[in-house]
Amino acid sequence: MGKLTFEIEGACPATKARAGKIMTDHGEIQTPVFMPVGTAGSVKAISQGQLADDINAPIILGNTYHLFLRPGIDILEAAGGLHQFMKWRRPILTDSGGYQVFSLAKNRKIKEEGVWFQSHIDGSRHLFTPEKVMDIQRSIGADIIMAFDECTPYPCAYKDTLQSMELTHRWLDRCFMQFDQSSDRYGFHQNLFPIVQGGMFYDLRKISCEFVRDKNAVGNAIGGLSVGEPEEMMYEYTALCCEHLPKEKPRYLMGVGNPWNLLECMSYGIDMFDCVMPTRNGRNGMLFTTQGVINIKNKKWEKDFSSLDEGLPHEYSNYYTKAYLRHLFAAKEILALQIASMQNLCFYQWLMKEARKQIMENNFLSWRNNILPIIKRRL
Repeated sequence: MGKLTFEIEGACPATKARAGKIMTDHGEIQTPVFMPVGTAGSVKAISQGQLADDINAPIILGNTYHLFLRPGIDILEAAGGLHQFMKWRRPILTDSGGYQVFSLAKNRKIKEEGVWFQSHIDGSRHLFTPEKVMDIQRSIGADIIMAFDECTPYPCAYKDTLQSMELTHRWLDRCFMQFDQSSDRYGFHQNLFPIVQGGMFYDLRKISCEFVRDKNAVGNAIGGLSVGEPEEMMYEYTALCCEHLPKEKPRYLMGVGNPWNLLECMSYGIDMFDCVMPTRNGRNGMLFTTQGVINIKNKKWEKDFSSLDEGLPHEYSNYYTKAYLRHLFAAKEILALQIASMQNLCFYQWLMKEARKQIMENNFLSWRNNILPIIKRRL
């Protein structure tokens, strides 16, 4: 049992992409890595067996806000933590709930103490403080615990962004104090990642990166991006943060994104990603494939009996046809949600593994440039 470690195993000489290995008490995570989002202890429409055996996800993400409200911390503690509760044997990362509270703008009040918010389930009022969020995540039992932060919207005035960033930094000090004074749960080591904020302002992002860097955590996260800003701005600030965060620690870009976002941000030195996009878009009939993006609900697929994605070495991608999946969506069959979500998650995992292979072979840049126009095109 020990702290998370990170080893860089390969790097692209033409970009800043790197291939690495994160070690946790629940196993190894090869990077770059995409973490499927299991918000409330479940990746929607996907079983834990499928996640481990078919998709081969090395780590998944849970959410403090949702798990705190339901099933509740008392149940998770009685179960022996989230790993035991959901029968997942690999690493788990928990988002602190800061983004969820941010998205509840009409039902929350931010103070120095923390955030008062109303439950979206029953309207009950709760207070999240940095200390409480650390304790909740300890009880959930995640391998990687995220600091409690405030995420500013886009656009946001400089003065408001500055105040928010400074509050996030004060909360971060309190997070580390509480984390250091509390103990690991369930017999394995838990690790705290701080989060960079600062909005879309160069000087604030630099200040926040330096503040986070000085915490000397085992890994660092970049928050407050993919909140409505133009794509090029997201890339600009991702690159900026990577320049100012330690190269020897894993860098986690929170909430990003589509496949081409991942490849672009990987080029700046990002190691970890998460996003609801593959499962959410899948449930709405959008498929990411090695040939491009498909809206499977379109009539053009009605008599297309080719497989979903011949380029993927996966049973779901090669076994079912486009015509069949389109029929399932038209008939509102639950199986449609599973097949589409499996396709997208398998594609994301394939993309991560292929990117890692190309980095290790010093061929990442040319591979990325060749594949980007293919996977972005609408079929």
